Amino acid sequence: MNRDLLRDLGAVLAAALLVVTAVLVGTAIQRDHGTLRVNWPPLAANWLPHIGPGTPAALAVAFAVVAYGPRLAARLPWRALLGAVWGTAMAWTFSLALVDGWQRGIAGQLTARNEYLRVIDRFHDIPATLRDFTHHILLHSPDNWPAHVAGHPPAAPLTFVLLDRIGLGGGGWAGVWCIVTGATAGAAVLVTVRTLAGEALARRAAPFLVLAPAAVWMGTSADGYFAAVAAWAVALLALAVTGRRPRTAGFAAGLLFGLTCYLSYGLTLFAMIAGAVLLLGTGRLRPLPYVIAGLAVVPLAFTLLGFDWWEAYRLLVTRYHEGAGGVRPYGYWVWANLACTALIVGPATVAGLRRAGAAPVRKGLRTCLGAPGPSAEPRLALIVFAALLALLAADLSGMSKAETERIWLPFVMWLLPACAFLTRPRAWLTAQAALALLLNHLLLTSW
Repeated sequence: MNRDLLRDLGAVLAAALLVVTAVLVGTAIQRDHGTLRVNWPPLAANWLPHIGPGTPAALAVAFAVVAYGPRLAARLPWRALLGAVWGTAMAWTFSLALVDGWQRGIAGQLTARNEYLRVIDRFHDIPATLRDFTHHILLHSPDNWPAHVAGHPPAAPLTFVLLDRIGLGGGGWAGVWCIVTGATAGAAVLVTVRTLAGEALARRAAPFLVLAPAAVWMGTSADGYFAAVAAWAVALLALAVTGRRPRTAGFAAGLLFGLTCYLSYGLTLFAMIAGAVLLLGTGRLRPLPYVIAGLAVVPLAFTLLGFDWWEAYRLLVTRYHEGAGGVRPYGYWVWANLACTALIVGPATVAGLRRAGAAPVRKGLRTCLGAPGPSAEPRLALIVFAALLALLAADLSGMSKAETERIWLPFVMWLLPACAFLTRPRAWLTAQAALALLLNHLLLTSW
C-alpha cells in the first residue's frame, strides 16, 4: 500500500471519528436537554431501517456507475458526457428518493408544514404579496410565513407559484422539478472544471459528481434546485472570463448570480467561488461590465416590486433566533455541521480534499494561475478550497445550525471535484455508493 493511499485512509478515518463523535455527543445532548431539535444528530432523521420501490433501481445505478463510469467518462464525447452525467444523476436521485415511496420520497416533501407549497394561494397577487412579504417573517407577526418561506427570499416560493400557474401544481411536479433541475448541477461543475483546469480532470471527476451521498437530499428539498442555479452561474462566469462569449455568458452569469441571491440569503457566499473563477480566468475583468449588468436585473425587479432584501434578512435573523436557531447550541453545531458534511460528501471526497491540499505544494503555488496544463491540479484545488472557505464561513456565521445536509448542497457540489485527484476510482466509487445506500435505507431522513 503506497504512502498516498495510507494518508487518504487516515483522512477518511479522521472524518469517520468526527462523525461518530457527533452522533454520540449529539445523542446525549438531545436525550438530556432536547436542544438539538433533531432525532439522529448530526442529521435531521430517524433510525428506521427500510427498503422501498426505489431500492432495486438504486442498486442497479450504483453498480453501473462503479463498473462502467470511469471508462465511459474517459471515452464519451464531451457533450455526450454532460448528458450522461445529467441523466445518470437523475436516475440515481429518483431511485434514492423512491426508496421512501412516491408520496414520502417525492410528492409530499414540498407540501409539508414548513414548505413552500403551503403558501401558493397567498401569492394570487404577486406584486402585493412581495410588498407585504417582510410583514410576515417574524413569528409573532400576523399570518407568519412557514419556516422555509420566511427563511428565504421570495424567488424560492415564487418558483413554485409560477410552476402552479403553468399547470404544474402540487407536490409531485414540484419534486420532479427539483430533481430534474438539481441533477444538472453536476454538468455545470464539469463545464467549470474543464474550462478552468482542463478536460482530463473534469472527466476523472464526472462519476463522482453522479454517485455522491448528497443525492439522498438533492431530490427531496428545493436546495438541489438552488444548487443547480448557483452552479450554472459559476459555469457561465468561467466561460466568460476565459474569452468564450464574454458578453452573452457574462450577462447570463450575472443574471443567475442575482437569482441565486434571491433564492437563498446564504448563497451570497458564492462570491468567494466567483472570486476564484475571476482569479483563474485568462480574460478576467473584461466581461465584468456584462456580469454586473446581468447581476442587477433580479435585484432591481424585486426592489421595484416592493421587496427589500436587506430588511428581510434583518428580520430573518430575528426569526431564526426566535425559533429553533435560538435553542440549538452553537458550541455543538459549529463542529457537528462538519461531521454532517463529511457524511454527504462521502469518504472519496474527504480523501480527495486531502490530496487537493497537497496539489499546490506539489506543483508549485506560483503555477496556479495561467493556462491549464502543468498547473491544472492546483487550479482545481483553488476552486475546491474557495467552496470550502464559503462553507466554513456559513458554518461560523451561526445561521446554519443543523439541517446542513440540505442547506449546504450548493457548496457541497463544488467539493466533489476533489475526487479527480484520486487513483483507484472504482474502489472509491464503491465506498460512495455504499454510504449513500446505507444512509437512505437505515435512516428516514426529514428531506
